[in-house]
Amino acid sequence: MSQNDSNSQPPKSAAPAKKGPSPKTLARRQARTLAMQALYSWHLAGQPLHEIEAQFRVDNDFTAVDGAYFHEILHGVPRQKAEIDSAFEPLLDRPMDEMDPVELAILRLSTYELRNRIDIPYRVVINEGIELAKVFGATDGHKFVNGVLDKLAPRLRADEVRAHRR
Repeated sequence: MSQNDSNSQPPKSAAPAKKGPSPKTLARRQARTLAMQALYSWHLAGQPLHEIEAQFRVDNDFTAVDGAYFHEILHGVPRQKAEIDSAFEPLLDRPMDEMDPVELAILRLSTYELRNRIDIPYRVVINEGIELAKVFGATDGHKFVNGVLDKLAPRLRADEVRAHRR
């Protein structure tokens, strides 16, 4: 063994283990998932929001859900529905009344976040919308959601998008 070999450091392991999302991130993701389903229900059934929220809290285990965030989205989207819809409607390739109700709920939720939750990076909002569409939407619904949100983000978060692209 040469002198260099005896003084060498042990080999470093490959890449460090990748950490998963934080509990807060997972709780917020669960809140988004349930809120999207609740908004879908609200859109189709037109039930009062307090009834939908109560039913979701009874039917789902909220121990790992950011309940406050679920409440904010569920009540914030309908309260701002006209402004939210007018923000993304010009970017659609079809009339709103022909949209898939799941994709509509996702776009409303994501637009709400882009407009009101600047603490959440726009890329996270887009990614979460895409993931919801992959799970709950039609076959290529995630592509549609991605296309609309990619066009919407620079309109609602111009400075943030510009800074990211530099």
